[in-house]
Amino acid sequence: MNILVLGASSDMYGGSKILSIVVKILAEGNHKPIVVLSETGELVDELRRLNVEVRIIRLGILRRKYLSVAGIINRIQVTGSAWKALNKIVVEDKIDLVYSNTTGVFIGAFLAKKRDLKHIWHVHEIIAKPIAFTKVMGYLLNRYSDKIIVVSESVKAHWAKYIKNREINRIYNGIDTSSYGKNAGTLRQELNINETDVIIGMIGRVNNWKGQDYFIDIAKIILKTLPNTKFIIAGDAFPGNEHFVDKLVNRIKKELPSDALHYIGYRTDIPNILNALDIFVLPSILPDPFPTVILEAMASAKPVVATNHGGATEMVLDGESGILIPFNDANLSATKILDLVLDKHKISNMGKLGKKRIDSLFSLEMFKKSILNIFDELS
Repeated sequence: MNILVLGASSDMYGGSKILSIVVKILAEGNHKPIVVLSETGELVDELRRLNVEVRIIRLGILRRKYLSVAGIINRIQVTGSAWKALNKIVVEDKIDLVYSNTTGVFIGAFLAKKRDLKHIWHVHEIIAKPIAFTKVMGYLLNRYSDKIIVVSESVKAHWAKYIKNREINRIYNGIDTSSYGKNAGTLRQELNINETDVIIGMIGRVNNWKGQDYFIDIAKIILKTLPNTKFIIAGDAFPGNEHFVDKLVNRIKKELPSDALHYIGYRTDIPNILNALDIFVLPSILPDPFPTVILEAMASAKPVVATNHGGATEMVLDGESGILIPFNDANLSATKILDLVLDKHKISNMGKLGKKRIDSLFSLEMFKKSILNIFDELS
């Protein structure tokens, strides 16, 4: 099949990484994906390395910052321009099916309906507020999808309240683990951290719910007991939201010793960073649907500490491959992490169990088979 693939962003965070994997699976499965993204970026470079055709067309991606009258008008204007360009692709490239990656991509749903094409919507999000938008999104998923894929049981349970007329297919993300856990990493040398110091790190978009502030709160408590512990935050903000980074950097400078927490910004060497960590933390204060970075940490044989909601509860086996912590109690979270920091044997064992868990439950082969089945059912 000729498949029009629409993506929400061109970075290489979780959703974009999964898009690149899906596209590679489709190409290897004798389909022809044509990917449309709103801007250039690392994802574009990766797809072109895979010899996948990529077009740059502003798609009118809907993000929280556009949830206003002015924002909606802006999105309508951008979408109108994109409509003509996408119609041209549908005709000239004889598109058979449209695949929309994430709920932020609306235009593919309407285009597929107008052109009488099959449409697959891959849902990565749990959107609880504003409730009016959630209900609208549920209606659109019902009305404009032939297949709905969700990334976890948590996402499925959330959208099942609003989706009544369509089957919801839960497919856990899978990643290629071959580049993870191969060496000790070079981050200690880069940041001049002693070999004996424990490093605790997080990786993720800097925003108001991913948990960077909560991570700092936890770090401050741990440092009172173990002042030589080192903390790492990697990741940047969406364009236009750089103020989140400014706020984060100011907090670090004002509230922590200069060498205690290193903010290293956006990085492409994720395996290298994870290899240098002793413990990986994902402290999201809102439910994270199915964070790919947890899979990457597990593939690196690192114990995962994650807040006890969202997809993390399906990924982390509490007390065995990692630890689940509350999302609103920094003192209790710090206590649980301290218990782990002080037990090197437990750190090692949890990491090894996490590696086994990804191989058995979240493998790339399982993901590939499930994805191809969905597309083949519509061929």
